[in-house]
Amino acid sequence: MSVLENVLFIPLFIFAIVFFLWNVFRIIARICLGQAENRFDGLWSRFGSMLAYGFGQLRVVSEKFGWNHFFLFWGFMVLATVNFEFLVAGIFPAFSLHFIGHIPFGILMFLADVMSLVVLACVGIAFARRTFFRPEHIDPTADAYFILSLVASLMIAFFGMNACMIHLGELAPASWMPISSGLSALVGGMGDEAAHSLARIFWWIHALVLLFFLNYLPYSKHLHVLTAIPACFFKAPEIVSTVPQLEFKKGNEFGVSKVVQYKWKDLLDFMACTECGRCQAVCPAHNTQKPLNPKEVIHQGKVNIFVNGDAVRATRPADMLAPAPKTAKMVAPLINGSDESVDVEAIWACTTCGACMQVCPVFIEHAPKIVQMRQHLVMEKAEFPEELIACFENFEQRSNPWGIAPTDRTKWTVDLDVPLLTDGVKAEYLFYVGCAGAFDSRARQVTAAMTKILNAAGVSWGILGNEEKCCGDSLRRLGNEYVFDRMVKENIEAFNKYGIKKIITYCPHCLTTLKNDYKQYGAEFEVIHHTELINSLIKQGKIKTSANGTGKAVMHDSCYLGRYNNIYNEPRDIVKACTGKAPAEMERKGDKSFCCGAGGGRMWMEELIGKRIYLDRTQEALKTKADTIAVACPYCMTMFEDGVKDEKAGDTVKVKDIAEIVADSMK
Repeated sequence: MSVLENVLFIPLFIFAIVFFLWNVFRIIARICLGQAENRFDGLWSRFGSMLAYGFGQLRVVSEKFGWNHFFLFWGFMVLATVNFEFLVAGIFPAFSLHFIGHIPFGILMFLADVMSLVVLACVGIAFARRTFFRPEHIDPTADAYFILSLVASLMIAFFGMNACMIHLGELAPASWMPISSGLSALVGGMGDEAAHSLARIFWWIHALVLLFFLNYLPYSKHLHVLTAIPACFFKAPEIVSTVPQLEFKKGNEFGVSKVVQYKWKDLLDFMACTECGRCQAVCPAHNTQKPLNPKEVIHQGKVNIFVNGDAVRATRPADMLAPAPKTAKMVAPLINGSDESVDVEAIWACTTCGACMQVCPVFIEHAPKIVQMRQHLVMEKAEFPEELIACFENFEQRSNPWGIAPTDRTKWTVDLDVPLLTDGVKAEYLFYVGCAGAFDSRARQVTAAMTKILNAAGVSWGILGNEEKCCGDSLRRLGNEYVFDRMVKENIEAFNKYGIKKIITYCPHCLTTLKNDYKQYGAEFEVIHHTELINSLIKQGKIKTSANGTGKAVMHDSCYLGRYNNIYNEPRDIVKACTGKAPAEMERKGDKSFCCGAGGGRMWMEELIGKRIYLDRTQEALKTKADTIAVACPYCMTMFEDGVKDEKAGDTVKVKDIAEIVADSMK
């Protein structure tokens, strides 16, 4: 490097690094605008998650094309070391990593040479995929092509510079760099002066692109290069099934209408989105032409942070890294449907199925953010779909969404041997029947089947009868936290009154709410789903089963049973025990199961836009030619019953809960 080049490069380098650090601070300051939350517990576990999912890219490679990103990522990790040497040598030309030893340095240069080719190949594959084989969930943005072009330029400049230097004999470990050595033959006919000039041109291309790339990242969709690994470190230990508890005090604002009302981890989520579109690809609302795209919701949140961030920070220069007051004024609202805001219809389209969170490579928590916006719309604005007016009134006045008199909760027990805890019965388990099991005529058949199973197995159990109230699942997911809060406290009081420690649920929504949401109120109950208990009873020999008339059964995985509680095998084991063979499977199964459309309170709302979610799922089930669709959720039961009727398949295909399949097969 000449003295002139050195003089030109030093101020350029200093400016680029200072500007980059300023951008990093700007991003951190915006994240810190969020409210306080402790995500520094279990540091060793978090470190392991960072290694596995951040550096190991486990979720990225769960899809085939993820391997392309994996090699791109690790190519850059290897090249980071040689790029460090490259930049330092631009300031101090004599600097080299030779001091680490001839062999280690040679291995480093070999890896850099090979990985540069790997990265270039990955860029070519990515170009081809976006241009010729682009999946629907990948947007053909100019930004993506520009980033890929910058990466390709870096690799080409790297090879050009090294090939010229090898030709000139100026690169000592040439024998360790097979690709650059091979390319040096292309400049073999050049004179030394021409080769030297070409080497300097490639050097400056590499330097300028590298420094520009570093500072372009914070302004592009590739901001995740800086934020994805921290997002993996601060991820929740398991999929998030709840939202923060609210404190109902005079003067408080409820829900989220301003981006600064979110926790700081939520703001990190907005910044960490890779815009890979995986959430979009699995979203049941988006797949049935609803106005919800989880990727867009997160993108709009990120834009909203940047739009409002400078204005908020300008009002509090004394402490740039402190949370913003929840009452801070916003330049742009979070909810209104503009480019930097979330559309109201998108907020109400979510089924909270968790599929987006299940596939996200950086563990973004989409559903809780949407629920918190619903809280604002319901409790602050009283703006919600019209059909929820009657639903909310039913919850408030009669403690169930159907609006049926609470005294009718035990009507299903007529002619059945059902122990009542309210009659003084002492039992090991409370069978929490739930609103569907008590009031819905079809679901009552399942509770009757459960009664038969529990009594036959000699389980010590009982019900609360008319003292049972709705668990509040739909209220919380729909954003009516005030009524949910009241109902939770009343339920916990009843549970404690009867000394309840163990609870059996038939509904996965009740399971998730009692097991996870109630913990925020200090309630620690052992809550199990009926499929878990039944499977255990069969394995213990307390229930004897034989092949019944179910025929060929296909298994549907409820979102709240599977994703939120990781219960996949138990229902399948039960079906196998009752039919003698494993159930058939739909194309979308297990943690990739497709929602029935009733979660997130959507059970009580009309589907007026696009294709009905339940119909999409029913058609998938009917393709298996099964005689029975096996479910383990009353909401799924209702949706499949409707779907089978719509498809005019009710005479040939039955929808049965796992408990019904077992009761029919009991000897």
